[in-house]
Amino acid sequence: MTMDDFKEFLIRTGYSERTPAGNPSTVYDYQKRVQTICEREHIPDLDSLAARIDETERKYAENGEESEFGEKSHNAYINAIRRFQELCREQ
Repeated sequence: MTMDDFKEFLIRTGYSERTPAGNPSTVYDYQKRVQTICEREHIPDLDSLAARIDETERKYAENGEESEFGEKSHNAYINAIRRFQELCREQ
């Protein structure tokens, strides 16, 4: 699985690639946040994250040990993880 797969999934499910002004939007933000989670968890690639996605989602969700981080930026981190989890379930 690649970031391009995640990008295409997000666009297909209605997320914006660009703002009306042409700036990067939710698609790029979620890609960056998933990458940050991989770095925090020492996960080398998206295939490895996919293998651990349920565990990772629980860890960053409400009441998880990393829930405070997951809630940053109006829950953007946990929301990005959950969208990636949806892609994994589709595969």
